[in-house]
Amino acid sequence: MSESFDLAPYQRTGLYDPAAPNASDRRALLEWLASRGTTLKQMERSASLGSLTSAAGDAQIRPGAPITLDALCDRSGLDQGQVRAILEAAGAAVPLGEEQTFVESDVETFQMFAAGVGLFETAPLLDLVRVMGSSMARVAEAAITLFQVNVEGPMHERRATEVSLAEANLAAVQTLEVVPRAMAGLFRLHVETAVRRSRYSYDRENPFGSRRLAVGFIDLVGFTPLSVQLDNDGLGRLIDDFERRANEIVTSHDGRVVKHIGDEVMFVAVGAAAACNIAREICGAFRGSDVEPHGGVAIGGLLTRGGDFYGPIVNLASRIGDIAVPNEILVTEAIVDGVGSESDVTFEAAGRRQLKGFEEPVSLWSLS
Repeated sequence: MSESFDLAPYQRTGLYDPAAPNASDRRALLEWLASRGTTLKQMERSASLGSLTSAAGDAQIRPGAPITLDALCDRSGLDQGQVRAILEAAGAAVPLGEEQTFVESDVETFQMFAAGVGLFETAPLLDLVRVMGSSMARVAEAAITLFQVNVEGPMHERRATEVSLAEANLAAVQTLEVVPRAMAGLFRLHVETAVRRSRYSYDRENPFGSRRLAVGFIDLVGFTPLSVQLDNDGLGRLIDDFERRANEIVTSHDGRVVKHIGDEVMFVAVGAAAACNIAREICGAFRGSDVEPHGGVAIGGLLTRGGDFYGPIVNLASRIGDIAVPNEILVTEAIVDGVGSESDVTFEAAGRRQLKGFEEPVSLWSLS
């Protein structure tokens, strides 16, 4: 540590207390941050959010010279209302009362949105932005959790120094440069898959905005009482295991996981047989464990919007999944007809059931 390092500004702002037990460790951290160009204002902001050791990393998340909203609009070709609408749709607008900040790299981002405004109507473009924002928010949260659980947590347990924590945080932020390039490649793979799936599921009655797909819901009976008994680590492992296995099984049958809703997964597949195989393999993966899967599968025309699916067939699959007993998958008669006799999938009649939201009883079958 340098003897000439001036601690007075840090004392005045409450970042340094010479009488504190960790004074030496804190001085080393402040000197390390300053040597990397982290300003006092940036340190104060990170400290106000509860993590001074993240100050250098926080400053690198959105690097570049600050610019005003007026300058951003002039250079992107958008007006202030359009910029705010895009930020709100993306879920990236700051809370009321706080000032939205912009940096040089934002210009290119909003120039691309301006090009989109020139091609599409504003409303459908903002719908796409909402999907992008929601997906990227999840990726961001997952990245942060990955660091906290696997790096920062263990470092705290072994009482690492504040400088060591700051170095690890900065290194993690610097790896963010890799993420956009990796996502670009994955995005093209997903577009290719989505195009192929949309062509296989072409709905002649409503060719645009609808798909003829099988949709299934599988959830874990006993998850809620078990979650009360488990600690956070155990609950995290259970959730991770369920999501990992469900994703692997759905993908292996050329299906798509639409979303995870707590202890439930919603998936779609092009054919009835594929959907049945997905459902029974997920159940088989957890048979004999502390949770018991059950679910429902239906097939028909699904309304697709924003990467999600809606309509009576989706509601039907959800409803029959709700009434299935543990370790049972209920399916509709259309699924049985769609599977045919060439598959090894078999069914047992489960009678006609009156379902909430449906006027007539529905004939159901149990997937063997």
